[in-house]
Amino acid sequence: MKYRKLGRTDLDISLIGLGTMTWGKQNTQTEGFEQMDYALDRGINFFDTAEMYAIPPTKETYGSTETIIGNWFATRGHRDKVILASKINGPGSNWLREGNNRIDKKNIQRAVKDSLGRLQTDYIDLYQLHWPNRGSYHFGRIWDFEPKFDAAQEEDNFLEVLHTLQGMITDGTIRHIGLSNETAWGTMKWLQLAEREGLPRMATIQNEYSLLCRHFEPDLSEISLNEDVGLLAWSPLARGILSGKYLGGARPKGSRLTLDSRIDHRSGDQVDSAVSQYIALAQLHELDPCQMALAFVNSRAFVASNIAGASTMQQLRNNIDAIELTLSNEVLTAIEHIRRQYPMPY
Repeated sequence: MKYRKLGRTDLDISLIGLGTMTWGKQNTQTEGFEQMDYALDRGINFFDTAEMYAIPPTKETYGSTETIIGNWFATRGHRDKVILASKINGPGSNWLREGNNRIDKKNIQRAVKDSLGRLQTDYIDLYQLHWPNRGSYHFGRIWDFEPKFDAAQEEDNFLEVLHTLQGMITDGTIRHIGLSNETAWGTMKWLQLAEREGLPRMATIQNEYSLLCRHFEPDLSEISLNEDVGLLAWSPLARGILSGKYLGGARPKGSRLTLDSRIDHRSGDQVDSAVSQYIALAQLHELDPCQMALAFVNSRAFVASNIAGASTMQQLRNNIDAIELTLSNEVLTAIEHIRRQYPMPY
């Protein structure tokens, strides 16, 4: 395994991180245990979860992934070997915290307490804000995203959040903090306020990033590199789409898209065309398409960890084996050629 720094902290996290959001819905607790055992044995020390998991999120499955991880800690006793990341929901789910789930002092305190209980631990290494109160261009909203907010009010909220998180860092409940699904403006505002007020600094930003989704470049990647806010890349295989298993509208039994009734914003002719070309490129160079896609993410200097989830052990093994793959300049050049043809397929 390879490791990179978690922001400006003293923690080294595995370049491939373990995504967990299928546990409790698509995967059983037994399967989750097997994945954690194997990942830890392969040198993965960074596990990422969230209070809203399992996915797709429902009132019934809320918190189930954290519960599985907590049961694993209680059974295996490996808490000291894992750098654990979790997240607080932003506004959205009306069944969560009586529908009042804005990220603020009251909700952070409640969310952290509840997550610690489910995780059966007394601290979280990296606590992230799952998406901004003001909204996000992720989750298929890039095409009509129009930021409308009061900047002064947002700044007041940021300061409340930072002061709250500082208190938790002081008492040892959390160790470090991070962002998720944030913008360039938001990221720099968090950093600016932290420096100005002597408050905790955001160590990471967890945004979607893959061969099909490169919104992180160029502005956020510049911030990431120069401000030491490493990207935790989520959905590096675009929900498994880069494997080719969904080409032509196919829906293999038991796959994620057969279990999630939400509109799939990643489906379409542009996506199929791009995926077909990436798969053809992998085949030309005798590469596994998924490993090629993961190796590309691994090769980006601004990536701190590549969060690869899996629903089967075969997928997990294949994902982790991608750490051994270094893409040639010929492959990287061809990837950029395909990107120019399909810069934003979804």
